[in-house]
Amino acid sequence: MSLKLLPIASRPREKLLSHGPAALTDAELLAIFLRTGVAGMNALELATHLLDEFGSLRALLAVGKEDFCRHKGLGPAKYALLQAVMAMSERHFAETLSKGDALTSPEYTRRYLSQVLRDRHREVFFVLFLDNQHRVLSGEALFEGTIDAASVYPREIVKRSLELNAAALILAHNHPSGVAEPSQADRRITRKISDALALVDIRVLDHFVVGDGEITSFAERGWL
Repeated sequence: MSLKLLPIASRPREKLLSHGPAALTDAELLAIFLRTGVAGMNALELATHLLDEFGSLRALLAVGKEDFCRHKGLGPAKYALLQAVMAMSERHFAETLSKGDALTSPEYTRRYLSQVLRDRHREVFFVLFLDNQHRVLSGEALFEGTIDAASVYPREIVKRSLELNAAALILAHNHPSGVAEPSQADRRITRKISDALALVDIRVLDHFVVGDGEITSFAERGWL
């Protein structure tokens, strides 16, 4: 059935405009993104079919280009559009965070870091560089490793901190395994980075380990 034949209140786009995105199901949101269906399926039916195939909306959003494009109703153009939407969302988080104090909005900081790191398939070491009022100067992925490790060089972090005239840092990295429990290696490299930065009067305020749906804070554990 064409979406145009559905009652107006049941059409995803009209429903969003009337009630906001929170009122829509994952399938309805995806249908708006898809815009059109394929032979035998309208956009909402196609969206439901794709969610069944991928298992969840999150899995669809995290999949690589090759896997994405081989599914019915998807292709390079849709993949490019999705990446643009994801990038705009990430930049919105970053810009909003940069206008405030990262320490007075810890939940927003966690949400931002989770969005940036949670679905990475490799371990990525990310740094938020802060000014002396703890406003974000820059957020950068400095190191990327294999599925379970990243080579992190404290001297490179010190160098970049001085380039940005940063007064403090928040460190973060993901665990592709999904487990947010810090390892002994995580604790050792955090100490090395903290000691190196202390020589130039730059503080490490926290180190977040991002897992699947959870984040562990070194500061909350009293490790910094």
